[in-house]
Amino acid sequence: MIRLVTCFLFMCSYLVYSLPTLSRMKELDKEIPVGERDRIIHKMPKRWSRLIMKITGADIQIKGQELLPEGPVVFISNHEGNFDIPTLLGYVDKPFGFISKIEVKKVPIISSWMEVLNCVFMDRKDRRQAIKSIRDGVELLKEGHSILIFPEGTRTKGGPVGEFKSGSFRLAKDSQVPIVPISIQGTSDVFEKNGRLIKPAKIKVTICPPVDSHLSENVDIKDLAVQVRQIIVDHMD
Repeated sequence: MIRLVTCFLFMCSYLVYSLPTLSRMKELDKEIPVGERDRIIHKMPKRWSRLIMKITGADIQIKGQELLPEGPVVFISNHEGNFDIPTLLGYVDKPFGFISKIEVKKVPIISSWMEVLNCVFMDRKDRRQAIKSIRDGVELLKEGHSILIFPEGTRTKGGPVGEFKSGSFRLAKDSQVPIVPISIQGTSDVFEKNGRLIKPAKIKVTICPPVDSHLSENVDIKDLAVQVRQIIVDHMD
């Protein structure tokens, strides 16, 4: 309970503290190269994410950073729990935005930071809006930004990796950037498996070898979803 309260209070105070930086990030010079600009913008969210995970007491091990290619990528990860995002934001050495459910857009400050991070809000219940979100994501990738997707669509809470919805793989097909699969294990042990209390846990993140954009171009997106899911499962213990 103490960790849960500490996490909550830290998040609230840090978000308020971040407002001046958020304002500066919105005004950042558009002439700065995309990669450099993204790294500047991600400094505070990265620091915030690492502090959050430190408060949880999590022991985070990450491997495969050397496999990260230059330029934009589509990160594809399984989705265990609520602490997936701060774990990946804090410890993956490549800035990225991510696909989020549209309801988060109503959350003050957090949604503003997500917009600056080039996140895409998607309403899965509205097919037309979902298609538009995919197109927006493709444009961001073509501009040089990276994007993370959880194609299961919901948290497994530590259960088996679910089926990957193929629609989101259109991002990689249409933008022709590499797919970088990520296997994440243990985040559900921090929260979801503890009666909604926060406890220390061991988290393992594995960055898998990229799937070349030319390969994804020549594979049906349903087959691509199955292949990438299998890569992620194969890199789990």
